[in-house]
Amino acid sequence: MTSSMDSLPHVFLVSFPGQGHINPMLRLGKKLAVSGLLVTFSTTANLGRDMKKAGSISDTPTPLGRGFLRFEFFDDGRTNEDSVPSLSMSFDQYMPQLRRLGSISLLQILKNQIKENRPAVSCVIGNPFVPWVCDVADQLGIASAVLWVQSCAVFSIYSHHFNGSIPFPSETQPNVDVQLPSLPLLKHDEIPSFLLPNNPLHDIGKAILEQFSNLSKPFCILIDTFEELESEIVDFMSKKFPIKAVGPLFMHCSEIKTRISGDCLRADECMEWLDSKPKGSVVYVSFGSVVYLKQEQVDEIAYGLINSGFSFLWVLKPPASLGVKRHVLPNEITEEAGERGKVVQWSPQEQVLSHPSVACFMTHCGWNSSVEAISSGVPVVAFPQWGDQPTNAKFLVDALGIGIRLSRGAGEDRLIKRDEIEKCLKEAMEGPKAVEIRKNALERQIAAEKAVVDGGSSDKNIKQFIDEIRKRSLVCGGNLQVCPSAT
Repeated sequence: MTSSMDSLPHVFLVSFPGQGHINPMLRLGKKLAVSGLLVTFSTTANLGRDMKKAGSISDTPTPLGRGFLRFEFFDDGRTNEDSVPSLSMSFDQYMPQLRRLGSISLLQILKNQIKENRPAVSCVIGNPFVPWVCDVADQLGIASAVLWVQSCAVFSIYSHHFNGSIPFPSETQPNVDVQLPSLPLLKHDEIPSFLLPNNPLHDIGKAILEQFSNLSKPFCILIDTFEELESEIVDFMSKKFPIKAVGPLFMHCSEIKTRISGDCLRADECMEWLDSKPKGSVVYVSFGSVVYLKQEQVDEIAYGLINSGFSFLWVLKPPASLGVKRHVLPNEITEEAGERGKVVQWSPQEQVLSHPSVACFMTHCGWNSSVEAISSGVPVVAFPQWGDQPTNAKFLVDALGIGIRLSRGAGEDRLIKRDEIEKCLKEAMEGPKAVEIRKNALERQIAAEKAVVDGGSSDKNIKQFIDEIRKRSLVCGGNLQVCPSAT
């Protein structure tokens, strides 16, 4: 270990083992490291192996700016053969196991930092799917914070549901609309689906809601959004919680020169193909790391893309990441697409969305993809499925005016046909509606850029957070057992 690393405040980041959680947490880690902190990033050992296999991370501490970034993984009891937690698994079995074994492993790792000649950890940062991380930090007297990896609007929805102050859909009244302060009226299918009665993934909702019973422990809740994007709701919720909007996190990292990434799959080469296409001519299609569509729906999307006449770049994940069958495109689609279409298993999405040839993004509306599209000035064709995706789609289309809705979510249980897909794509790519949403998207992009520059709203918030960590590090005095979590 270098002497410079010995003197740095040490922050320990703990992420739920999912691509959509790892990416924003690692982006935060890079920003903290560049700003002069020693950052340890941790998730489950299985995901750590995937990241190493993809060539995304290094085994040794990496110098970044004035700090360092290193990786150390905890045990969740899963074997090498186990796949990433996914919709095909039993979350009601996995989540308690993750809590039980993850807590034991993380506790020991944190205790061992000084024994392994690293500075005492002065702050532990978890995310909403692992609320027990704050308990582990509290047990050791270490300050904790939370990185909320969804929008502030969704944070507000979960908070109000937890408090029970406003009616939500129930088994007896499943179609109740939800009216929350500082938010537009939400239809029953526009709230996060994990909160709906009889949702098969209710254990994920329970884990997220559990975070709200723990919010007295973290001294700060960082949110990957920016004040100008959700000004009214950020202002409202900031009066109730110690919120800091610090996003878009990926834009903070745009000038950090490192090959380290959170990808669990190796990205395919597609930039040269994009270079060969005219400006504003390509539809980018990706449904994230977990959403898995029926083969029939994939077929309809394929025909819709072909019939639209536009060039397209389509991310179709391999089955190994989900434990399900590989999608197979109809032979005539592959033949007819020719050079007009390119299908990859994974893409460098940030680079793709910033490429001038990309004109619109058909997306599942996960928050990472949503905020990346917003910040890149790329209009969306909203194809949400579950979780916070229907809520994000509502805001992208109705509140921000930067997209066209193709689906209301998996709850509507219908096959979206090729004609409808073709129509939405044409509306997003050409004509008066396309001009309107592109103009709105560019306005949001400018606002995002202003938020992260020196003196911008997110820049100031993250600097205040780093200053607080430095103060707590001085109080720790290098002794893990007496590092106070109180302000």
